[in-house]
Amino acid sequence: MRDLVVYTSRSNPESTVTKDAMEERRSALEDEFFHKQDQAKLEAMRGKLEAQATKEELRKVSGMTDDAVLDKLVSLGLTAKTVAALSLVPLIAVAWADGSIQDNERDAILHGAAGKGLEQGSPGFTLLENWLAKKPDDGLFMAWELYIKSLTSQLNDEQTRLLQKQILNFSSLIAGSAGGFLGIGKVSGSEEKVLARIEAAFKR
Repeated sequence: MRDLVVYTSRSNPESTVTKDAMEERRSALEDEFFHKQDQAKLEAMRGKLEAQATKEELRKVSGMTDDAVLDKLVSLGLTAKTVAALSLVPLIAVAWADGSIQDNERDAILHGAAGKGLEQGSPGFTLLENWLAKKPDDGLFMAWELYIKSLTSQLNDEQTRLLQKQILNFSSLIAGSAGGFLGIGKVSGSEEKVLARIEAAFKR
């Protein structure tokens, strides 16, 4: 009778180590992935809370109650400390109408900023300087239009008329300043279009 020979497979120590290392690496990658996911969720939540806080601050200082308008202002980076600069947006739009801002236009706008209480070095003044240095996206003008429509809905006809007249007069002054002394220069076609858009913002 022949002896029964039993063959057994030998385990490969190197293979076991490799599998263990791969398992550890997979686990580490999963942990890293879920950690990043959690961090992203936390950042998103923090961003929403900060935006909501900014929105409520804007609501208090501006008197705006329209959530859509407030959300737009927040998305443009405006805060309670910089919203005062929003009133100068029409002047910025007129000054940039021809593609560049001249020195006398810039001086006139900065003079208007002082009249609004925007002091040099303040957040609002810094924001204004940014608008003067680089032409803002049209979204800024659109936000101002929404702001004006929301504001005038809370004013009577006479108050709306006076506000419109004040803004149009100052905007026209900026347009005219490009040609020489304030109010004397010729208003260009592109500036006329911006002035018409400003006037239209007050229509109910």
